Amino acid sequence: MKSSHLYILSALLLFFTQGCDLNITNPNQAVEERVLTTSDGIIALAIGMQRDYASQNVDAYVRHPAITSREFAANTTFANLIQLEDGLNALSGANSGVSAIWFNSYRVIGIANDLIENAPNVQLSEGTRSGIIALSQLYKAMCLGFVAQAFEQAPTDVQADGQATFVPRSEVFAEAIRLLDNALQTISATPPSAQFDSDILGQGFDLLNTIHAYRARYNLFAGNYPAALEAANTVDPSATSVYTYDAENQNPIYNQVFVADDYAPRDNFGTRVTDGNDARLAFYLMPNDRMSNPNALPIETLSGFWNTATSSIPAYLPGEMALIRAEANAMMGNTTGAIAEIDAIRTKTPDRDPFGIGASLPPYSGPQTVEAITEEIFRQRRAELFLNGTGWEDSRRLGQPGPSSDPFERNRNFYPYADQERLNNPNTPSDPAN
Repeated sequence: MKSSHLYILSALLLFFTQGCDLNITNPNQAVEERVLTTSDGIIALAIGMQRDYASQNVDAYVRHPAITSREFAANTTFANLIQLEDGLNALSGANSGVSAIWFNSYRVIGIANDLIENAPNVQLSEGTRSGIIALSQLYKAMCLGFVAQAFEQAPTDVQADGQATFVPRSEVFAEAIRLLDNALQTISATPPSAQFDSDILGQGFDLLNTIHAYRARYNLFAGNYPAALEAANTVDPSATSVYTYDAENQNPIYNQVFVADDYAPRDNFGTRVTDGNDARLAFYLMPNDRMSNPNALPIETLSGFWNTATSSIPAYLPGEMALIRAEANAMMGNTTGAIAEIDAIRTKTPDRDPFGIGASLPPYSGPQTVEAITEEIFRQRRAELFLNGTGWEDSRRLGQPGPSSDPFERNRNFYPYADQERLNNPNTPSDPAN
């Protein structure tokens, strides 16, 4: 993976609009010098990183894996989406959805690297500097974590010569966790300043709780169950953290689902096992009688966090923390504790959730075996965290069948590697079988 600096151009636009001198005597001079060596440039780049992630990365992390996990149906005859929906051997590294996850991730990782390296060298208050560095560590970790969900192996960083070394995804998760731990240490040692909170941090984004939430998520995915429990318990259950959108930077899922109509949510969250009395169906979906084109899958109208151009999208959902605790307890043999956390989600009513998500179901009454409990955790995660970017990982980790052409089972275990990466990086491994 090659480090690209094209993202500097968007940061430079922000840099200029903040009142900087537009009289550039040499238009061919390195723009990086102006961005990376001044406080205004670093601030602009931190703002641009968040905007880029909210518009490009959130889009890639939700849309394409949701077809693979069966949460979304392709609703167009575009070849790239039909290939994603067919999965298995029909999907290749030439697919634009696969490339979007790969290259969007490493682009933001490159931005984060520049901020981590250069923020200490410009004139900023200590609290503003610590906020920018922790934010960059968080965003780099989130990107690595999503890459590890989509690919069997991946680099943990970018390289200027494009010759990045691939490591197993377990090592990618480990690096993401290390970055998150460092981010927590950074802001614990020096709390972010009022300037950082008001002028740099995205509106509605809770830095501390998001760090804790992703520490919980990635420790769970890595099998570090005590650490996942500790982190999940640290997240404030009443807090929310969102990516915000406006008329200029619109909700990307809204544009793909409602404007382009290229994607549509599957009936019953794309599973055969959804309880028809689950109140989350009404939160996320509005019934209709449509079938997707061309594969004729029953689809609904999307609601929840994506039905207007300016709807905010959560960075994580509070209910995920209870389900992380449920799974960690189950994996450590504490079935009683696992069922208690499952019931906290099953019986939760919308008024008890910061986002209004509630199942309003009776307590769990199934078998108290680890196998049955993990099946129930999958069902609850699919409903509670619909289109949250974790459904594909959940399907693999929680023992769901697949990969398969069955429209209710994931159609790949991992994606093939992007063709452009293979062309430029001789370290790119062979593609996984499926």
